[in-house]
Amino acid sequence: MSAAAWLLIGEGKLDVRERAADIVPEFGTNGKDVITVEQLLLHTAGFPNAPYAQSEWRDRAKRLERFSRWRPEFPPGSRFFYHPTATFWVIAEIIERRAEMDFRQFVRERIALPLGLPGMHLGLAPELQDRVADLVYVGDALSAEDLRKLGFPPMIETEVVEEMILGFNTPAVREAGVPGGGGIMTAAELALFYQGVMHNRGKDGRPLWKPEVLAEALRPRSGDYTDPYLGHKVNRGLGVVIAGGDGMANFRGFGRTNSPAAFGHGGAGGQIGWADPATGISLGYCTNGFDRNDIRQGRRGVAISSLAAVCAA
Repeated sequence: MSAAAWLLIGEGKLDVRERAADIVPEFGTNGKDVITVEQLLLHTAGFPNAPYAQSEWRDRAKRLERFSRWRPEFPPGSRFFYHPTATFWVIAEIIERRAEMDFRQFVRERIALPLGLPGMHLGLAPELQDRVADLVYVGDALSAEDLRKLGFPPMIETEVVEEMILGFNTPAVREAGVPGGGGIMTAAELALFYQGVMHNRGKDGRPLWKPEVLAEALRPRSGDYTDPYLGHKVNRGLGVVIAGGDGMANFRGFGRTNSPAAFGHGGAGGQIGWADPATGISLGYCTNGFDRNDIRQGRRGVAISSLAAVCAA
């Protein structure tokens, strides 16, 4: 979805400095009228836990109704807090209004097919879902006492709970293509997507994004924002995370051997996706087994990424 926004920015149809409410007036209620497109992409917009039931995800009228009811939990731009799905529903609506087509169709026609990835879907029709692996939870969750002994604070509660995640096993949710995490593809296609971004080259050899827009999208914007859970500096571009050279890359979803320029974005349950321009390596890792032990899951991801990042050597 971020890559879709970069296309519109390159075409002069979108500016990150625009206020979202100027594009989607239904969103500009309850103090949200000051929120910019950039804040949506950086997860600093202030409404991380905005409610939106999965049963409503395919109903655009319900989407706009939800927009009008959402309220900021903190002043927009004042802090970073990961918005699992909320901000990208707004980005999806912005894409639809500026591109004049369904956001799922835009992603497919302007990104998936030009990259030669016909198996990459955002929203999958029920008759095509037979190959999709059902999600399952495994293991036992760590207690607050377990976390304390390991030196970690209690986990922050968000909308990403088991009931919500297991909802992705239903045909309606898979068809909805939730913009904050509803992409369906193989691990190979995920890795090849990142190759396409890293080299900015479609299957016809031509660039998909304007080079200057892509460079700006991948520029770290740390500022004074810190991760509310572990306290390290946030290092994000426009919708992606950048590893950085401060020794904290392993807390940002990368391995200990990635270069500072590596960029990507992890997913719920331990999904991994990144590209490293220093080596040309990209990684796609998918699992349908969601580990309830967040620390074990995180360590597994760091180990996988660390092993992958040195393959060029």
